[in-house]
Amino acid sequence: MPVLPLIDLLILLATGSIAMGFLLKAVELTTVYRFYPLGFSATDFALLAMLLFAFALTLAARTWVKVNEPALLAVRRRVAADVARRRARDLDLEPVEDEVGREAASVTSLSDAARERN
Repeated sequence: MPVLPLIDLLILLATGSIAMGFLLKAVELTTVYRFYPLGFSATDFALLAMLLFAFALTLAARTWVKVNEPALLAVRRRVAADVARRRARDLDLEPVEDEVGREAASVTSLSDAARERN
């Protein structure tokens, strides 16, 4: 299910809620008449708008994270492999092939080499 129309709907409802709140406040300030549609005051409409904007922002952020998660994990894996290669080079260990086929030092080899040094 596409998320963008839902985000647009939340933003549209929030904008309409703000407009309704401003309209109610204008009527309240210029006349003696107090109009509360469905029992909501101008402040209630402002709070509703903030809530809807917060939901839209949260939904957009979760969608962005979900879309970009594989790329972020790949970068993290690449950095971890580079760090392992540097440690292996510093300790003069033989690199061990990992499941992807790249060279990386095994954790047990690093800890064994550190114990031998001490």
